[in-house]
Amino acid sequence: MEINKTFKDKSCKIELSGRLDTITSPQLEEALNEVPADAEELILDLKELDYVSSAGLRVFLNAQKQMADKGKMILRNVNDEIMEVLDMTGFTQILTIE
Repeated sequence: MEINKTFKDKSCKIELSGRLDTITSPQLEEALNEVPADAEELILDLKELDYVSSAGLRVFLNAQKQMADKGKMILRNVNDEIMEVLDMTGFTQILTIE
């Protein structure tokens, strides 16, 4: 999996490509730990993400919890396959998806 981070003002954008699974989810956790403490917006761009496992969903949920107190987290450019996983697991009810 590849991770590209962009920080601007109080917004952080993380672009993901490849597979987010048990092996790669620690990489995303590490990238999320680098988000500045004063960030008010976290955007996860999933345009190039091919697959997400339950381990990846757990990372999304933890990031959502962290951002809930100080701002918002948005999933962008979610493809049909990943949207189906989010829908089946009920994550579409808890995450902001654009």
